[in-house]
Amino acid sequence: MEERLLMAFDSTQQALRAEMLLEYGGVDIDTRPTPRQITAGCAMSIDFPGEQLSTVKEIIEAEKVEIKGIYERTGDTYARIE
Repeated sequence: MEERLLMAFDSTQQALRAEMLLEYGGVDIDTRPTPRQITAGCAMSIDFPGEQLSTVKEIIEAEKVEIKGIYERTGDTYARIE
């Protein structure tokens, strides 16, 4: 099973922008509700394969998308990695 990472946002505007940019960049993403364990200002998060982390970071940094953080799931908890 592949590792999936989760990107959380402080605003819906940034989440929608990231969704569009990542899809255009060919990243395999899924939008989903932000888990309760992650405190964020936006109820929407983006789930993506861990193997695409470098591509995701390149796009987010180049386009100056504001994110809350990138998290990995361990059991029932999420740990911030970026």
